[in-house]
Order: sequence, then C-alpha cells, then structure tokens
Amino acid sequence: MRSGWYIIINKMSKLPPPQLLLGATLVSLSICAFSLRANNQHMLQLRQAVYTADEKGSGVEPALVSLQSYVTAHMNTRLDSGSNAVYPPIQLKYTYDRLVQARSDKLATTNSQTYSAAQGYCEQQNSTDFSGRNRVPCIEQYVQSHGVQLPTIPDALYKFSFASPVWSPDVAGWSLVTTILLAIVTLLATAHRFLRKRR
Repeated sequence: MRSGWYIIINKMSKLPPPQLLLGATLVSLSICAFSLRANNQHMLQLRQAVYTADEKGSGVEPALVSLQSYVTAHMNTRLDSGSNAVYPPIQLKYTYDRLVQARSDKLATTNSQTYSAAQGYCEQQNSTDFSGRNRVPCIEQYVQSHGVQLPTIPDALYKFSFASPVWSPDVAGWSLVTTILLAIVTLLATAHRFLRKRR
C-alpha cells in the first residue's frame, strides 16, 4: 500500500514548472499591490470630501457615513497612518467652531437681554434713589441670579476614528490570499524539483 507521502510527492510532480508558478505569483502580487494602493487612494478621496464638506458647512453627515462604510469594509484604509497623524484622525473643526460661535452669539444676546431686564427691574425697585448708589448692586445681583449659562459643547462629539480590517473580501484581499497560496506552491514545487535532481 502506498504511503501518504508517496501520493503527495507523486501529485507534486504534476505541478507546473516553478518558473511558471513564480510568474503567476508575481502577477498576483502586482494585482494585490495595485488594489491595496487603490483602496488607500479611494479612502483619501473620501476623507478629503469630509474635510471639504466640513469647511463648507453642508453635506458633512453623508460624507462621513461614506467614509466610515468604506474604511470599515476595505483593508489598507487606516485613517491615522503617516508620521504626522493626529488622533482621532477625523476632526470636524469647522463644524465645531460654527456651533461654538452660534452658542457664543446666543449667550451674548441672552446676557444683553438679561442686563436690560435688570436695569428695568432695579429702576422700579429704587425709583426714589436718584444717585444710582443702590441701583448698581441691584443690577449685579439680578444679572448673577438670572444670567444664562449655556452648556459647553463637547468636542469629542465632532472627532471620529474608524477601524480598517486586517483582511477584506475585495480584490486586494483575494489577490493577497492568492499570492500567499501561489508563493507556498512555488516553494513546494521548487523544493520538489531540487530534491528530484539530487536523487
């Protein structure tokens, strides 16, 4: 009865020549490299679309959703790669600045209205005080007790990071698997041919 090794060695003799396998491995490696680069380039375009939408102030959410769905589904799309990368890599600076400015404007308007109300209230309370000596402390007390403090806007709500998978079932992922398998078969075929020549 033939052993398992004999059957494997017999099957390996039917493999294509190592040169042909090496050529196929290099072709698959080239496809993998170009696909990985294409994944990264597309991510960079989507990231730039987010930055542009953030600066313009419109279409931020759809651009962000597109970036997230692409990054989480494709390999080689890390957002925080590079020597001068910041974390979190997506920071909606302009959107955040606009919200802070709107909050500041609302606070200024509200405080102005509160100050005007304080003047009216204190004039009624101290109608006989023509010197204004009691009016100033009254206004200060009214503003302190009625002053409006709007809650701060946490900047963490406008910072994002998405995880890129180690492997993805796209052209880059499948060509990587093919390259690895072809490289293994090429090594086995080369070793088999080398051992046959030494016999």
